[in-house]
Amino acid sequence: MNITVRIWKQNGSQAKGAIHEYKLDNISEEASFLEMLDVLNEKLFDMGEEPVAFDSDCREGICGMCGLVINGVAHGPGTDRTTTCQLHMRSFKDGDVITIEPWRSKAFPIIKDTVVDRTALDRIMAAGGYISVNTGAAPDAHAAPVPKEYADRAFEAAACIGCGACVAACPNGSAMLYTSAKVTHLGLLPQGKPENLRRVVNMLGQHDAEGFGACQNIGECAAVCPKQIPLEVISVLNRQLGKAILAGK
Repeated sequence: MNITVRIWKQNGSQAKGAIHEYKLDNISEEASFLEMLDVLNEKLFDMGEEPVAFDSDCREGICGMCGLVINGVAHGPGTDRTTTCQLHMRSFKDGDVITIEPWRSKAFPIIKDTVVDRTALDRIMAAGGYISVNTGAAPDAHAAPVPKEYADRAFEAAACIGCGACVAACPNGSAMLYTSAKVTHLGLLPQGKPENLRRVVNMLGQHDAEGFGACQNIGECAAVCPKQIPLEVISVLNRQLGKAILAGK
């Protein structure tokens, strides 16, 4: 297929960026989106231009490193809700114009082109996304019964890979889906309950300090999440925050 790629190029967060347009011919429909970008960079290298910087690592939909806004949608169009690296060119048509931009958020400053600094999410985790209480030696599997509903919801929330698509999709640039997923998967299990209220307060405090916006329950975050984290995890966080306020945390 023949396509036109319109891609954002910017040399650092303080530089002025712009969309640059390139035409690519004979792109295989079976190529992944990132393989198409590899082809683009080979063309730019041959033209004597600097290749476009973009993030990737596993290219298997596991790590969450890849992250692009493609035609206005975080991780790209389609109903599969997959990561950018698992998006294939068969999702597009011959002659399509594809616009590629970085995650847009005050908390995600641009490093170069489409690569952004997502360490703000790491700092939210460092603020409370852990269990520090002494749980002792490993107990027998049946010694601490966990209701199946809680176990299922905890594992569902734990699937979050921290890619930041929720932030890129949110009109307010909120990271509430990410923060709520971490609070939910730790707080629903016995080991995480002793620190749960303090965890909520600390992680939310860091969320706001990083410059992420407020949640208005629009739902765009869950709509693009490649791991299908449900919007209801935000309700879990809000309930825990209410308990923390009543407890004076």
